[in-house]
Amino acid sequence: MLEYVEKFEKTVYAVIMLMLMIVLVAGMFDLVSLLWKFLWEESPLLLQAKEMISLLGAFLLVLIGVELLDTIKAYFRENTIHVEIVVLLAIIAVARKVLLLDPLGLSPFEYGFEMISIGVIILGLSAGYYMIKKAGITIGPDGIKRSV
Repeated sequence: MLEYVEKFEKTVYAVIMLMLMIVLVAGMFDLVSLLWKFLWEESPLLLQAKEMISLLGAFLLVLIGVELLDTIKAYFRENTIHVEIVVLLAIIAVARKVLLLDPLGLSPFEYGFEMISIGVIILGLSAGYYMIKKAGITIGPDGIKRSV
């Protein structure tokens, strides 16, 4: 019975990996079209601040997808989840949130509270990433392991 469950699990991961690759290709097309639009159509060879923020947001979204694909690929290859990749992915996602944050739509109190909250999240994720890298922890089918 466990063999069937493992085969099913591998099939689900393979389908997720295939769908993620399709999403990454679409994200790349979106990034290229945004770059083309901003560089050649809107204001030739001159990026405005909002355009730069949009481009960086699209770039980081593709980067998040690549990291997700790397996580699934590592699980396929080694049958382990690399926790440091997942935490790094969270750090990139929070960085994307900071870049796309629009202070004009918030009151000064809301904006300050959101920035402090994001800072606490970044500190926690960074500390966790540091400790995971220092300990060399990965999670596999046999539980938590420390790589030497």
